[in-house]
Amino acid sequence: MTVLGIETSCDETAAAVVRGPQARKILSNTIRSQIDEHTEFGGVVPEIAARAHIEILDRIVAEAMREADCGWDDIDAVAATAGPGLIGGVIVGFMTAKAIAMAAGKTLIGVNHLEGHALTARLTDDLDFPFLLLLVSGGHSQFLLVRGVGDYERLGTTIDDAIGEAFDKTAKLLGLPYPGGPHVEKMALKGDAGRFRLPRPLLDRPGLDMSFAGLKTALRTQAKKLEPVDDQTVADLCAAFQLAVADVLAARTKSALDLFRARHPGTAPVIVVAGGVAANQQIRKALTAAAEDAGARFVAPPMRLCTDNAAMIAWAGIERLCAGPVDDMHLSPRPRWPLDSERAGKLGAGKKGAKV
Repeated sequence: MTVLGIETSCDETAAAVVRGPQARKILSNTIRSQIDEHTEFGGVVPEIAARAHIEILDRIVAEAMREADCGWDDIDAVAATAGPGLIGGVIVGFMTAKAIAMAAGKTLIGVNHLEGHALTARLTDDLDFPFLLLLVSGGHSQFLLVRGVGDYERLGTTIDDAIGEAFDKTAKLLGLPYPGGPHVEKMALKGDAGRFRLPRPLLDRPGLDMSFAGLKTALRTQAKKLEPVDDQTVADLCAAFQLAVADVLAARTKSALDLFRARHPGTAPVIVVAGGVAANQQIRKALTAAAEDAGARFVAPPMRLCTDNAAMIAWAGIERLCAGPVDDMHLSPRPRWPLDSERAGKLGAGKKGAKV
């Protein structure tokens, strides 16, 4: 089957056409970033993001269809992110998908953005269930046990800032440009990680939860003591911060793999990492080493599929179609949508639902 995917949950406007489940072929994957629109504000502005999606989404969909050499008769279904994310952008993408599905007479599939990340490794590496997922992005930092389509258990999450958010805030604090993550990594290459000893939050406690707000505060305290900071001090602080994050993730990954073995004895453990922070080479190196030490397989989809994209949404739509009939015409877009709906949210609750 061939599915059109649409993704607008944050600051990327994306559309893709994917064929599967046997062939598993990405026919097109078009992404338009909004970095230029948000740079002067030092972060994503929800209203600007939503307006940018409105202005360009039709063209992105047309481009994806043209690149895939597909007409509407070739498309079996339309899959779109229905949450979680910035609600303005989610509404733009999902309502556009509804309109396309109604006009073209196609099945509509509302996809959880996190499920898109969770199932990407099955598109790229043909993984079998179950496996572990470490999702590290600007909005989410979670360990998930992926047992099947629609069957997820959150094993641990951040109790405050997501890792990508902590990177961006650290960059802003140190006067580095937006987006912060790549600039922190670039400066860290020039720094001495041993100059500053930053904390490794929660590692003295059991479980898989993480915390990064205190780490960010400790860095701020060090920077304040040395004001005005020179370029070398900025580089050293970036190196120390990045090493602390990598150490926390490596330690929690080892614990997660131990838990996986206890839950699934006899099953070869696999840890999949996805999300924009997976682009950080030191973090990727630390996770690879942690997996090797634990005798587990480490899988990281190509970077263009780790960050937000529509191919993962289209693939999740295919997986959903294979699992059974889908009719999401009455589904509403939502800002919050935990994959593991059985567990209470760590942050926030109310009529919008649990945040994470």
